[in-house]
Amino acid sequence: MTRYGYAAMNTTLREESVRTNRGMREATFEERGLPYAGELAEKNCSDLRRIVEWNLDHDIYFYRITSDLLPWYSRYSLGDLPNAATVREELEAVGELATVNDVRLTFHPNHFVKLASPDESVVDNAVGDLENHGALMDAMGLSRTPYNAINVHIGAHYGDKEATGERFCGNLDRLSESVRSRLTVENDDKESLWSVPELVETVADEAGIPVTYDELHHQFTSRGLTRREAARLAADTWKTTPIIHYSESRRLYETDSTTRPQNHSDYVRGPILTYGTGADVMIEAKMKERAVLRYRERNDVNSKSDTPGDDARGT
Repeated sequence: MTRYGYAAMNTTLREESVRTNRGMREATFEERGLPYAGELAEKNCSDLRRIVEWNLDHDIYFYRITSDLLPWYSRYSLGDLPNAATVREELEAVGELATVNDVRLTFHPNHFVKLASPDESVVDNAVGDLENHGALMDAMGLSRTPYNAINVHIGAHYGDKEATGERFCGNLDRLSESVRSRLTVENDDKESLWSVPELVETVADEAGIPVTYDELHHQFTSRGLTRREAARLAADTWKTTPIIHYSESRRLYETDSTTRPQNHSDYVRGPILTYGTGADVMIEAKMKERAVLRYRERNDVNSKSDTPGDDARGT
C-alpha cells in the first residue's frame, strides 16, 4: 500500500516554532563550541520527535529527516557533545516511534556530497558526511537497508561519464556497512546528467545500489523511456519497497517565464502513479505536509495504491 510522505519542515508546527534545522554561523560555532551545538542538537531532535508524532496523528508514515539535524556535525562526533546521552535518548525515542508504527524515515544529503568527484578532498568530505548520516540512523535503531534510505545523486559527469561511474562505485568501498547498506542513488534533472537507465547500468547492476525514481527529473533525462518504463526499471533494483519522488513544476501554476521548469510547486494535483511498483511516494512540494494532506483529501487516497491516470512520455 502506497504511503505518501514529505521532507524536513512541517509548516503547521513551524508556526509553533517546532523545527529541526536550528544552526549557527561558523563564527558562532568557533566561539560557543560543542556546548551550544549540543543545545541546538537536543532541541532539533526533540522537535523531530514532535514532528513524527504529528505525522502519526495525521496518518503520515513516510518522512525525510533534514540533514541539518546536528549543527556543524562535520566537526565532531555525536559522542563528543556534552549532552550526548540526552541527544541519543531523543534519537532513540524517534527510532522507537518509527519501529513500533512502521514509519519510514530517510535522509537526502545535500548536493555537496559528491562521492564521484575527481578531487580527493571532496570525496573525503562526502564520505565523512555520509558516515554522519549513518551514525544518526544507527542511533535511532533504524534498519540497515534501503528501507531507511540515504539517498544521493552522483551529481556531475566531470566530462567522462564512464570514469565518473567507475569512481562512484569504487568509492563505495570507503563507506561503512552503516552507510552502504542504506545508500540509494537518484536520477538527475539535467539532460547531460544521470538518467534512470544509466544509473541502473552503471551503479545498480555493478554495485547493487538501488535507484530512486524521480518523476519530475525523468522529464529532463528520459532517454526515450516512458514514465512507467523508467519507474519499473528503477523499482526492479530494490529488494525492499521502492521509493518514488513526485513533484510538479512551478511553471504549471504560474506564468513567470523566468521560473526554472525544475522548480517545485507549492502543492501537487497528480494523479500520482506508482506504475504497479508498490512504491512509497515522497511528495516534494513547497507546502510539505499540507501538500500531502490536500492531495490525499482531493484524490480520496490514504495509504492506497495507484490512482488511474495517463502514462505519458517524460519528454
